[in-house]
Amino acid sequence: MSITPIDKYIAEQAERVRPLLQKIREAVRSAAPNATEKISYQMPTFWHGKNLIYFAVCKSHIGIYPGPVAIEAFAERLTDYKTSKGAIQLPLEKPIDSKLIADIVRWKLQKQRQT
Repeated sequence: MSITPIDKYIAEQAERVRPLLQKIREAVRSAAPNATEKISYQMPTFWHGKNLIYFAVCKSHIGIYPGPVAIEAFAERLTDYKTSKGAIQLPLEKPIDSKLIADIVRWKLQKQRQT
């Protein structure tokens, strides 16, 4: 099995962050098994005809970037997180909500099919 750019990105991060990144990756893969993994804007990205979601390690959180429409659509489920126009901050000290991430990705795939 070859090393992918996302494997390399995860391996370069702090040891305590790697399992969190892997959990995000697995949540996205479960929701979009046919998406292509790549690095875009120096961040791991899942692509399925267009961007589904980016994620990146920041100083005190992991940012996931599903875009502003997804943030609006999931606003009720994001009240425990700091958000901005197109980003969700996942604090490093909290468990990763894999179901939320997978639901956002599935929602984005469904929106893509509708356009």
